[in-house]
Amino acid sequence: MTETVVVNAGLGVGHLAPMVELANLFPRHGLAVTVVLIEPPAKPPSFAAAVSRSMASNPRITFHVMPSPSCHSNVPELIRAMNAPLREYLRSSVPSARAVVFDMFCACALDVAAELGLPAYFFQCGGASHLAVGLHLPHVQAEINASFGEIGDEPLLFPSVPPFKPSDLPKAALDRNDEMYRWILGVFERLPESRGILVNTFQWLETKALRALGDGACVVGRPTTPVCCVGPLVSRSGEDKKHGCLSWLDAQPEKSVVFLCFGSMGSFPKEQLAEIAIGLERSGQRFLWVVRRPHAGEASLSGLLAGCHGTHGELDIDELMPEGFLERTKGRGLAAGSWAPQADVLRHRATGAFVTHCGWNSVLEGIAAGVPLLCWPLYAEQRLNKVFIVEEVGVGAVMVGYDGEVVRAEEVEAKVRWMLESNEASPIRERVALAKERAEEATRKSGSSHQSFVKFLIDFGVTKWPVMNLVYW
Repeated sequence: MTETVVVNAGLGVGHLAPMVELANLFPRHGLAVTVVLIEPPAKPPSFAAAVSRSMASNPRITFHVMPSPSCHSNVPELIRAMNAPLREYLRSSVPSARAVVFDMFCACALDVAAELGLPAYFFQCGGASHLAVGLHLPHVQAEINASFGEIGDEPLLFPSVPPFKPSDLPKAALDRNDEMYRWILGVFERLPESRGILVNTFQWLETKALRALGDGACVVGRPTTPVCCVGPLVSRSGEDKKHGCLSWLDAQPEKSVVFLCFGSMGSFPKEQLAEIAIGLERSGQRFLWVVRRPHAGEASLSGLLAGCHGTHGELDIDELMPEGFLERTKGRGLAAGSWAPQADVLRHRATGAFVTHCGWNSVLEGIAAGVPLLCWPLYAEQRLNKVFIVEEVGVGAVMVGYDGEVVRAEEVEAKVRWMLESNEASPIRERVALAKERAEEATRKSGSSHQSFVKFLIDFGVTKWPVMNLVYW
């Protein structure tokens, strides 16, 4: 019976893509792999569609979806309630399980792994800098003995990450009594109990944060579990048919197009969409813009984890745009409804800049493609990612006004033109080109991420293959 690694992607589709990319590494080393998901209580169509796409594109992975109990209304209760069916599934259906890799939000499932005697690891879908902040956050929260939203804008100093303002933390963290924030603190307190933490990053990109994690500077008063870089794990094309936007890009000059995409949850009110459209039109630059239906209110962490904020139904882009915008920009611009193959767009020779919400998957996809970033963070840890992108690694710039009511057309116009044309942006373009080279090196045979993954396999006893013959991709 082939030994199996179980990858528990937790609730919904929020972290599914990078965890599927992680899962794909195991069959290349002779291990079977099963990805376990919890179906969101609301059963959104986006969840079924994402799972279906993943199954069709990854035939070497076994997928198992556990139905969620309907009696639990919030994310922490739901994830805790799934320990029992997870335990039963591992016991009865995966007797060959050799190790379990949990999504970081499934911290309570450590108890299941301990009961079954399985080595347990966590997968941090975000970067090492975010992990360093999260692991140190309980200590700082106890020290200040107040809500971060009450202490002003004096920069916070965490080990080996750039100084950041309290307002750069996720919104829930601004109130120490927020239920979701208290749960997240508990998650980060449990991560060091695992056998190790796999992080979707690479050594060159986050040297300082990884050094702090390795030196134990982030966890106060107890040992830090080993941290392994296994990235960049970025999405591959899973489409049999070429998307229309790629055919449109084929006709554009090299590095001439700005790509605007704000993640699966990123949408704006109609006023903001109009400002973006006016700015793009005035810039005179070529653009590919993924437009989503406006939603009411901010995306919540519960919604992000559960995948319940997707837009449904037909999208009339023309109705959302200023009158005549699509006609006036026809030929040099393309507005795509709701979805585009982001990784493929970023890798296309015509793409020259990326306006992004700074979700970590998007950040890595941009870096791996060598495309400079224009940062427009929206929710969760994206403001922290923005600080890292701009202040630490220098592969992007900020869209001014993202933290106000609206980013004005003048800013969109100026920043897009600046990033694509200005000599002043050359250092950013050169830096991201270097980052792309280092990302490629990390995943080659004997590269830093390849070596780190090999050490991870050896840690839970996979030693029957010659280490130098292990292939990363």
